[in-house]
Amino acid sequence: MTLLHRTEICIDASPEHVFRFFVDSNWLTKWLGNTAHLVPQPGGVFRFEVADGEWCVGEYVVIDSPRRVVFTWGWESETMNLPPGSSVVEVNLVADGDRTKVSLTHRKLPDEDSLALHADGWTRYLARLESVARGLEPGPDPAVETPDQARQRLESR
Repeated sequence: MTLLHRTEICIDASPEHVFRFFVDSNWLTKWLGNTAHLVPQPGGVFRFEVADGEWCVGEYVVIDSPRRVVFTWGWESETMNLPPGSSVVEVNLVADGDRTKVSLTHRKLPDEDSLALHADGWTRYLARLESVARGLEPGPDPAVETPDQARQRLESR
């Protein structure tokens, strides 16, 4: 059994502007990660370091500017139970006047623990994306927590 997480957010920016945050290394690291290597084409590299030594690795599957981006996702760290490229993230961007509705679906999560960690992470990071897309400071980076600290925080809820 695999699980999925879906979330949506509206951002005060055009789809063209928001799209860049998913395909440009310099723009991705404004809201997600501290370094990135992205090659935004089908089969191209999707790799970023969310925190020191914590690398997310996958590849782009679909690039449909400025409407849709799909990439595989996983972690080099064995503590995450989600190997590189083993899950899939789909992002759809729909114009809504001067805003963009961002719909994110993360598929093929292996268990409830991984689902909870990624759902929490996406909620927190998409809030950062919303801020930086409007030209504001992104706020605290959730990656200051180790995966074990995040699990403990989620379990204490």
